Amino acid sequence: MRSELLKWMATIKIAIVNQLAYKLNFVLFIIGPSLVYFLIKVNLWKAIFATPDLAIEGYTVSTMLSYQGWVLIVSLLAQSFNSMNLAEDIRLGRISSYLVYPYDFWRYHAARFLGGLVIQLFVTGLTAGALVYGGIVTITAWDSFILGILTCLIVAQIWFVICFIIGIMAFWLEETWVFRVMFLTLAQFFSGALIPIELFPQWMTQFLLYTPFPYLTYLPAKVFTGDAPISILQAWGALAIWFLLLCLFARWLWGRGIRLYTAAGM
Repeated sequence: MRSELLKWMATIKIAIVNQLAYKLNFVLFIIGPSLVYFLIKVNLWKAIFATPDLAIEGYTVSTMLSYQGWVLIVSLLAQSFNSMNLAEDIRLGRISSYLVYPYDFWRYHAARFLGGLVIQLFVTGLTAGALVYGGIVTITAWDSFILGILTCLIVAQIWFVICFIIGIMAFWLEETWVFRVMFLTLAQFFSGALIPIELFPQWMTQFLLYTPFPYLTYLPAKVFTGDAPISILQAWGALAIWFLLLCLFARWLWGRGIRLYTAAGM
């Protein structure tokens, strides 16, 4: 057990050091999403709500900007992992080392994901502080804020498994970026990252409830505001179910893919 823990801790430390190696890249990583938020989303929604007292499905300009601010926090904390390096390991044959080492492929990338999550907690804290200071978001209750953070951490695990599934598609495809871009585009729209779920047609809203998309962005953002459409236990239960189903699918896909692996990139 101690040996296993040391492997995880060492890999997490290496992941953190690697991400912090290029200082300018890290600084841009901190301010980039916030700049995009202010330059695009804030101006866009202010233009849509041209009349100050206009309300759309209960959203005013201030509540919409607050929602979008929480969406930014959710995306920074829960949706930072991507499967690019994972797919490269398979395509270039680097996966072979994990097949002989005592530290397997999944555990290595899971540990790297946790290392990135540590950094994202710091980045998210700075961003949340700036949004609160700027009056964009308001922490109405600390219990809702803590529950929101915990929900984001659960969503981050689901996001990692989804990206892991996309990454191991490299067993069958030369490039997986198409699937990655397709998923990110669908997730941006159907998860409520661009438009709150309430603004969708009712039939679409009902349909989306049977998919994992609303739980990736809309639900955590609503937990932060204390206005979640379902109880926190129901939300965590739904997230647990999707996490289990996705893990089972990832395990099955890995088993099929590894039988096809020939180390062609070596």
